[in-house]
Amino acid sequence: MKLELRGITKRFGALVANDHIDLVVNSGEIHSLLGENGAGKSTLMNVLYGLYTADEGDIVLDGVVHKFKGPGDAMAAGIGMVHQHFMLIPVFTVAENVVLGHEPTGILDTLDLDTARKLVREISDRFGFEIDPDALVEDLPVGAQQRVEIIKAIARDAKVLVLDEPTAVLTPQETDELMGIMKGLAKAGTSIVFITHKLREVQAVSDRITVIRLGAVVGEAKPTDSAATLATMMVGRAVDLAVTKKAPQRGEAGLSVTGLTVVGDRNNKVVDGISFEVHAGEVLAIAGVQGNGQTELAEALVGLRTPSAGSIHLGKMDITHSSVREVIDAGVGYIPEDRSKDGLVGDFTIAENFMINRSYGPPFAKGLTIDFANRERIAAELIDTYDVRTPSQVTLAKKLSGGNQQKVVVARELSRELNLLIASQPTRGVDVGSIEFIHDRIIATREAGKPVVIISTELDEVTSLADRIAVMYRGRIVGIVDAKTSRETLGRMMAGATV
Repeated sequence: MKLELRGITKRFGALVANDHIDLVVNSGEIHSLLGENGAGKSTLMNVLYGLYTADEGDIVLDGVVHKFKGPGDAMAAGIGMVHQHFMLIPVFTVAENVVLGHEPTGILDTLDLDTARKLVREISDRFGFEIDPDALVEDLPVGAQQRVEIIKAIARDAKVLVLDEPTAVLTPQETDELMGIMKGLAKAGTSIVFITHKLREVQAVSDRITVIRLGAVVGEAKPTDSAATLATMMVGRAVDLAVTKKAPQRGEAGLSVTGLTVVGDRNNKVVDGISFEVHAGEVLAIAGVQGNGQTELAEALVGLRTPSAGSIHLGKMDITHSSVREVIDAGVGYIPEDRSKDGLVGDFTIAENFMINRSYGPPFAKGLTIDFANRERIAAELIDTYDVRTPSQVTLAKKLSGGNQQKVVVARELSRELNLLIASQPTRGVDVGSIEFIHDRIIATREAGKPVVIISTELDEVTSLADRIAVMYRGRIVGIVDAKTSRETLGRMMAGATV
């Protein structure tokens, strides 16, 4: 099926999320939609899928104009979409999930599970998915759950399949398997729209590439174009994608974690007896698929969670049961994975956010009084040094773009004397240009002789920044390896293999 989007425009108040976008996806083609986070990619696909209604423009399938009032209309017309966050019911089987909403029925309108199982097996065999129809979704690894989502779309006779950031939660091996599945689907005639911001994947699987910046199409590219060329199109300027760093000058252990166990929100062990050290002047990256205990580990390190066993030492200081303020005062900088929830107060100004964890003493306060003149001076310096794009320092943090919000957090944490930096998903949701800047600042901290812990699900980020890599799987560290370890080996470790 040939898909054409003609002049699609979508506004949210004064914000133009999609500005007269034209896009053509031919039958059996993998067409990548490349752009920074916030460029308008997902909004455009939500218009295609009927979740949003376009203010202007047409959706054309095989020459016929369609007006979708909801996802049901889109699915009936042959559009399928696999969202970034899966739409599956964990306690249902694969077969039950696949037919949910259009269940085959038998005698007395009872659910015909045999027909559902047969449908799943037929699709699974045709495309090599290797999925058991009777398996509970909650028991499947993430990569298999994604295949269930694709089976759901095919079962509804999708001729155009939209994949929205499909590799965000996959290991490298699962990513490779997904790309093989995409090529098989395209060969069978399915048109695929692949939404991503990962240049490596675009180059590996695309037939054609359309680049979107600030809600508008800025050009079309070929998969043979260099990553630097694609990055320049995305950002609008030249970007240095390589992280430049000197050989590590490792000092004494700055952080020592021994036998650390953390109990999660469901009273289960989310961190299970792990031990590691981070030395001054080195970056230890903690890698793994999201949801394997990394978040809870970071929270325990900074005092947001109390460990049930084990110890945490900052140098010779025991901070195992220290409060967040005590950890901060001990010189720990923390860049949280969710900046809007844990890193910023959106209704505070930029200047107020810079002082948010030091409002009770120098340099921002004298006794019980805020030193406003000093705060304004420091804010102006940080905005300039960290290239925060803002009208003024009294702009509310929530008014900034994601990348500039992250720069505010990074500036606050790195502008004081540190004994340890913990950066969790430090570049999540920021553009390529901001990634370059944040990486440079992290390396500068390491080269100033500070120990740095990076927690990231982005394998390219891990291998670029790290001196050593610890891989977590189901709450445990399955191995600590050199940063030059191959992606294949790291991928196997992320799936649970030990070294």
